[in-house]
Amino acid sequence: MSKLIPGDHKHLTLDDRAYIERSLNEGKSFREISRYLCKDPSTISDKVFRNRIANTWNRGSFNNPHNVCVHRFRCKKTNACRKLILCDTLCRSCSICNRVCNGFEPEQCRRIQKAPFVCNGCTQQRNKCPISTKYDYNTIAAHRMYSERLSASRQGIPLSRKELHAIDSVVRPLVMQSQSPYMIVASHPELGISVSTLYNYTNQGVLLTRNIDLKRKMKFKPRKVHNTQIKNREVFIGRTYQDFKQSHLDEMDFAEMDTVKSVKGSDKCILTFYFPETELFYAHLLYRCTPGAVKAVFNSLQARLGGADEFTFLFPVILTDRGVEFGDPDGLEASPDRSRRTSIYYCDLMRSNQNRP
Repeated sequence: MSKLIPGDHKHLTLDDRAYIERSLNEGKSFREISRYLCKDPSTISDKVFRNRIANTWNRGSFNNPHNVCVHRFRCKKTNACRKLILCDTLCRSCSICNRVCNGFEPEQCRRIQKAPFVCNGCTQQRNKCPISTKYDYNTIAAHRMYSERLSASRQGIPLSRKELHAIDSVVRPLVMQSQSPYMIVASHPELGISVSTLYNYTNQGVLLTRNIDLKRKMKFKPRKVHNTQIKNREVFIGRTYQDFKQSHLDEMDFAEMDTVKSVKGSDKCILTFYFPETELFYAHLLYRCTPGAVKAVFNSLQARLGGADEFTFLFPVILTDRGVEFGDPDGLEASPDRSRRTSIYYCDLMRSNQNRP
């Protein structure tokens, strides 16, 4: 890639591929596309050629999808295969015509063999094009093929069969002697692997050593991963429980909000509101426990109450936990007309006693 071209020189994004498709449909060259994307023209050319998709829906002529010869429209040859003594059928309608005819010439198109390598932007009507196999550049298909190649290139292990056998010949006997992977790696630095790598190879089954041979590993429990908490910590700025107490909002008629999850494997949940001052409890069924579903409930309540002012009168302040379904406080605090309707505050982590719906 040229050093004179600015940019981060990273992989193409979905938006970049969408621009490439639009530019090809408009007939722009690779140099014009590369100038906008800050890439080398050869990079754009390679991506288009690699990710183009074949289209054969209009393949063939005379109801013969196997004939792609340039002479098929006016050819009068018969019995080119010489398998039959008498054959008055034209060879252009036979399925083996292209394989046996000595005058076969495949139909070619300059747009496919040279830049831009695809039919995007071609001025000829698709149903009148004589080329049997056409190639198109599609944004979604190109990005999918790129993702599949990227995933496949990072799978497997960077070792040959001989190198794996050398590692296993050292590890297997020591494991059967009840030595741990840490002891094996520490006493045999010539293996060139870490303890975690040895555990990964054992777990993937590339060695003769299995997890059941590791006595301590069979006692380990899978690590618990909590994916139900808000990951974006910026939403807590000015909305913590300490801010809630310092503003003396706990002395107002605030509402406590929470969700009650359904059975495991179900997306349904119940959105609850509890008013400590009046001991009023309100619940709403959600078919998805997502920020968008919670926002839809807020908009529905505002419409049923009559407007943002009525919503603010009933829900001036809302105290909730740090569930991922409440991760869009800006969307909950603002009404559809962008006016402010409530204030959202979050309890501290692992402090369920601060929120008692």
